[in-house]
Amino acid sequence: MVKVIENNNIEAVKASEYAVVDFNATWCGPCRMLAPVIEELAEELDDVEFFSCDVDENDECAAQFGIQSIPAVGIFKNGELVDMAVGFRPKEAMKEFILSKK
Repeated sequence: MVKVIENNNIEAVKASEYAVVDFNATWCGPCRMLAPVIEELAEELDDVEFFSCDVDENDECAAQFGIQSIPAVGIFKNGELVDMAVGFRPKEAMKEFILSKK
């Protein structure tokens, strides 16, 4: 399950041992292509917490992590951003990116 970040509240991300945050926007075509990939990976990877952050609704959160292009997928370990992938990636490439940081 992908949890939705609201009101710039990333406390659940900070509390996670290993989390993936999909920074996106409703108007973004590549973001809409990536969303089902993230949903599938959330179902497959039980030991990873997944979050979705709409940058238009959570502008402070986007600014905090320097999001300038979307989609952007951030990997967080123990609440700290450790890596970021920008742009659409197919499922297997995204899965490899996520697992490579564990």
